[in-house]
Amino acid sequence: MNFILDNWYLIFLALASGAMLLVPTLRGAGAGGLSAAQAVQLMNREKAVVIDVCEPGEYAAGHVRGAKNVPLAQLQERLPQVVKNKSVPVILVCAKGARAARAAALARALGYERAQPLAGGLAAWREASLPVEKG
Repeated sequence: MNFILDNWYLIFLALASGAMLLVPTLRGAGAGGLSAAQAVQLMNREKAVVIDVCEPGEYAAGHVRGAKNVPLAQLQERLPQVVKNKSVPVILVCAKGARAARAAALARALGYERAQPLAGGLAAWREASLPVEKG
């Protein structure tokens, strides 16, 4: 008991550092998403479907080659029509990644267990020098 009383600051420091290590892990479990390279591998190996959740104007300005446009506001109604097989991987993309993360959570709630957002969105895709279509 004396050890705990004499060294309370060391115990506090150990608990605080453990918490700081745990927080990023917990945050990364729900968010983050796929890197551009991981998305390409999923598209090539498992025929993942790419869904762009941007508005039609943003989609026309540039999108991942082969992506289907389903705006976030219409995702709940239109996703089951666009992707009939719920076991296929679904990659959700937006401009920066925030809307895609919300869309991935919504898609998982609809039963698409393999739905994942593209981390960094279309900006990360372009930064990786991957092909972008317009129109």
